[in-house]
Amino acid sequence: MSQQPPSPSPTQPPQDEQARWEERYATPDYLFGRAPNAFLESCRGLLPRRGRALAVADGEARNGVWLALQGLEVVSLDFAPSAQAKAAALAAEAGVAIEIVAADVHAWDYPEAAFDVVADIFTQFSDSAQRAAKWAGLRRTLKPGGQLVLQGYTPKQLDYGTGGPKAVENLYTRALLEQAFGDFDDLAIREEERELQEGPAHSGWSAVIGLTGRKPAAG
Repeated sequence: MSQQPPSPSPTQPPQDEQARWEERYATPDYLFGRAPNAFLESCRGLLPRRGRALAVADGEARNGVWLALQGLEVVSLDFAPSAQAKAAALAAEAGVAIEIVAADVHAWDYPEAAFDVVADIFTQFSDSAQRAAKWAGLRRTLKPGGQLVLQGYTPKQLDYGTGGPKAVENLYTRALLEQAFGDFDDLAIREEERELQEGPAHSGWSAVIGLTGRKPAAG
């Protein structure tokens, strides 16, 4: 395990996209706060007591660090060096070790059946083709019976404008999630409108959708 930002990865994203996120993260403050996502935290009872967890597009690692505090071995995956430097600092502050991997979440070679938990929280910067590739990777890397926790904004979020993408095609609907993960066991999808206070980037009344489910044995 390492808490240090890694060397550049061969699976880096397009430079313009990486530069955009670098600019967003290159501030002293934590863009999405230091506390874990509330939906992920509410899923504590679904998590195994031990095992490996993947935090996708984990940025400054608020979610990855929280997963490590639950006793899991965590891989924190992101492509922004400035975010990962803050991720290392947050892990050290919390007294946990996380493995920080620098890679594009759309191009990373997701290892097969490697993780007991995958957390995919507000990773809505993908177009439809990228999203399909990423979600195929998430399915592949979950062990049979592994737990998926996913949350994103719904199209109604465009009315609130309190965070998230501005393009409707990047937002999630129940039908989209059911198409991608409808075969998962213990599937639960929850749509709600609630106030988020997750740093300056997610602040205010929001329209969100969350999914939990376990990869089927034959999935």
